[in-house]
Amino acid sequence: METASDNQAQPAGDLYKSSVFTPAHSFTSGAEGPAVDKDGVLYAVNFEKQGTIGQVTPEGKGSIFIELPGGSVGNGIRFHSGGKMFIADYTNHNILQVDMVSKQISVFAHEPKMNQPNDIAIDDSDRIYASDPNWGNGTGNIWRIDTDGKVTLLEANTGTTNGIEVSPDNKTLYVNETVQRKVWAYDLGKDGSISNKRLLIEFPDFGMDGMRCDTKGNLYITRHGKGTVAKVSPAGKVLLEIPVGGKMPSNLAFGGKDGRTVYVTLQDHGNVEKFRVEDAGREWKMLKK
Repeated sequence: METASDNQAQPAGDLYKSSVFTPAHSFTSGAEGPAVDKDGVLYAVNFEKQGTIGQVTPEGKGSIFIELPGGSVGNGIRFHSGGKMFIADYTNHNILQVDMVSKQISVFAHEPKMNQPNDIAIDDSDRIYASDPNWGNGTGNIWRIDTDGKVTLLEANTGTTNGIEVSPDNKTLYVNETVQRKVWAYDLGKDGSISNKRLLIEFPDFGMDGMRCDTKGNLYITRHGKGTVAKVSPAGKVLLEIPVGGKMPSNLAFGGKDGRTVYVTLQDHGNVEKFRVEDAGREWKMLKK
């Protein structure tokens, strides 16, 4: 386990240089949950107004894809192997499912015991893992949602669970805690169980939000309040920190023609930025199979 510091290598060349992708305030201050489908279209929550899912073409043109019903507001978004979209609906304690052709929205899983499903990750078997923070108490839970919609509590009374991700080999589940500034690694069983909890890295300052793995197993973690994205090795070493245009990056996703473009939602600017990286995203590669 490493302790993060500010003495990391800086980006070189054309890689890791963030630039504006969508105009400022094209999203609300709830900009979150970016995810890229197999055709390279970016989706994120709260485009123009709360309760929407926006879509952004590879050229950066944004529009409203759907509006969520019944007061639902999305956070994390993921796609499964069949191409359907899943959304963490934190206001109504749901995981929503969207048919991308008909745009039909349905409740895939509902769990009233959830505080507020926040971010989600998906493994190669299409099982979903959800973080579930209780911001008022500084605690959280971790849930698994199986392919039939069955919800299982994996761990209760953690810190404020937020970013969540599966390693490229599907053997590790990563979960971060925003208030405690810790990233935990769990062994992930073939049945979706977790065990052997260990501390991967602890940051000395600022918070964390969403995170994603590349194909080499490196974690890209948004440093909420610091205005950077940290690239962390599977051993827990900060390889570098990538500055972005705002101080409140909330989440990120890999896309582009080769999966090596990272899109970052910024809550203080209400937009999306992008930068290039060395290795493709784990989920991008999974969707291309």
